[in-house]
Amino acid sequence: MLWILLALTVSIGVTGCGKKEEPASAPAEEEFSTEDEVIEEEPEEPEEEEEEEEPEIAPEGMYRSELTNEWISEDLKEQRPIAVMVDNEKTALPHYGLTKADIVYEMMNSTLNDQITRFMVLFKDYDSVDQIGSVRSVRPTNLMIAPEWNAIVCHDGGPFYINTYLNNPYVDHFSGTFSRVNNGKPREFTEYILPGDMDKNFRNTKVDREYNDYRPTEPHFEFVSEKKPVKMEEKAGCFDCTLVDLPFGHNGSQLDYDEATGTYLYSEYNSAHKDPGNGNQQLAFKNVILQKMTFSQLDDHGYMVWNCLGSGEGYYITDGKAIPISWSKTSEQGRTIYFDMTADEIQVNTGKTYIGFVPDTRWNELVVE
Repeated sequence: MLWILLALTVSIGVTGCGKKEEPASAPAEEEFSTEDEVIEEEPEEPEEEEEEEEPEIAPEGMYRSELTNEWISEDLKEQRPIAVMVDNEKTALPHYGLTKADIVYEMMNSTLNDQITRFMVLFKDYDSVDQIGSVRSVRPTNLMIAPEWNAIVCHDGGPFYINTYLNNPYVDHFSGTFSRVNNGKPREFTEYILPGDMDKNFRNTKVDREYNDYRPTEPHFEFVSEKKPVKMEEKAGCFDCTLVDLPFGHNGSQLDYDEATGTYLYSEYNSAHKDPGNGNQQLAFKNVILQKMTFSQLDDHGYMVWNCLGSGEGYYITDGKAIPISWSKTSEQGRTIYFDMTADEIQVNTGKTYIGFVPDTRWNELVVE
């Protein structure tokens, strides 16, 4: 019995002193190497918002001209511009008042005399100009272009081809009713618009000084402000342009870019075009528009008409840059619209504009570089 008791005692002791349960060990820490790359998420950059242009505050008593976008007197807001026919034969030089014009058109006036050109010059504030001219005859093309601006055409006669156009209700004109200046030249080079001449014409006719029922229904140009000039370098086909040498054989018109003023300076007959009516300043333009255009000859005397109702190609030039454009005009009263190569209407810088009609027959002689 004794051995049985001893066996039970040993058995109980072994059971009571069984292996002690070890506490659960903490999870092993992850090993970290200094060579491991730590990737931090970069904070998202906020999208750049276009800076809103502050609303423009007009100087007291001023508004933006519809011809140049420059600030001019609000008293002129309803006044129609005039479109003056200016002779461009060398004998007619010097021209008076052209440096104060808003828009200058130059186009072949005759298929004879090496395709001599003539100016059609638009003024909004014509009463502030002491002398404009010399004034010469008009052609059918001018009577299709002037209505774009609801402009009053100032001229001295013209061939019988103009009669049909003068009868259109949207064409107003004054002919041969301006002052003669004794300048020692033949009579055809002596007619000028002087102070008081326009008042006299309005008194003696029923022509409206202010815009009438045929006024433009939309802006002629899509202007940009001086603060945000046209970004030409972003336009399709843009290239540097500091010289425009026009294929006008008789007078040799040329425009040279002046970086100091940001304008294109006009020359012809191998000389700078100076205006004695404005301190001998040279004729200069912020914008240059060239239109390639066909024309039709009307007779053997050189009379012709530009096919300005239609479409074609050309260039818009400003700030030392040029882009190819297209143009379209669908009616005599409808404005000529200019498009860039993406078919958007071009934006035009604030300032004066030169518009040249270049014959398709001489387009390849045009130098734009």
